[in-house]
Formats: sequence, structure tokens, C-alpha cells
Amino acid sequence: MNDGYGSEPIMHWTASTGWGSVRLMAAINLNHVSVCTKDMNESIRFYRDVFGLEVVPTPNFGFPVQWMRVGNLQVHLFERPEDAPTYAHFGLTVDDFEGVYARARELDIFDKKTFGHHVYELPGGCAQMYIRDPSGNCIEVDYPDASSIDWTVVTDMKPLSAPQSDENRRSTLFLERKEARRV
Repeated sequence: MNDGYGSEPIMHWTASTGWGSVRLMAAINLNHVSVCTKDMNESIRFYRDVFGLEVVPTPNFGFPVQWMRVGNLQVHLFERPEDAPTYAHFGLTVDDFEGVYARARELDIFDKKTFGHHVYELPGGCAQMYIRDPSGNCIEVDYPDASSIDWTVVTDMKPLSAPQSDENRRSTLFLERKEARRV
């Protein structure tokens, strides 16, 4: 049986046919993430002011929805009464880690509890920070090069405390080649 990661057929179970072989169709990109908000205007301001996301035209779904552009991808805000999940999160790559860190400190939105701390250097040299939006959604803020971060601004970054194998130390959030920090 194939592990499902290649283009080879895999064994698949359905109630109507039992075991059979199917060919997987590969996804080619991530298009958007959707998050619930309890206050659309507050969330639009947050994503615009903290991350620079741009409001883009959005279809009418019969309830408040707003699409926002982040690079070539989107964040979709859905105004709904549900509480945000505790551990589910999405990652946004930033080009000014210190700027987002300072803004998060100013707004007091660091999530220090969910993952044990709020700002880490990962074994592969990337930086990540956890914050919460106004509706409580967890956002992972990512930066490709922790060694270039200004430690006078980001004063509390720490490495992951769990033991790291050789394979763990080769991990990276950025599958494409790391780009040089902007000046």
C-alpha cells in the first residue's frame, strides 16, 4: 500500500465498494484560510493595522464575510458567534518581525499559554511568535532568519525546550530558499 504522498495509486476504503485503488489528485497551493470573527470591523482593522492585509472584493454569502489579501494568498473573515479554537492556528510570514513584535507587545496580544511561550527560535533558524486576534484566533507569526532579529527589541525569544534530533534540526517553515533580510 502506498503512503499517499506520491502519485501512485493508494488503497482506499469506501462503504459502498469496500477496498479499492484510487489515484490522488495533488493540491498545488494553499489559497486561503478562514477565521471566525465576532466583530468584523474590529478584525478588519486588526489585520490591516498589524499585518498590512488589504481588503479585496468579496461575494455576498448572506452573512458578513470579508476577504483580505496577504501576498498572493487570502485570509477570509467570517462573522460568526463561535469561540476561536485553542490550538488551531495559521501562520503569516512577515518581513518585519521586530515591528510586529513591538505592536503585539503594545496591544498585549501575545499568546504565552497555548504553546508554553510566545516567541521561539526553531531548530532550523526560523523565528515564530504566537499572538491572538481580537476574536481569539491564534496566529503564528513567522520569520525565516532568527539570527538577524534585533535582540534589543525581541527580548524574550527562546529555543524550543524539547530535545531535537538531527532530522528535527534540519526542519524549516520555509521550504523555498531563505531570502536575505530587507535593509
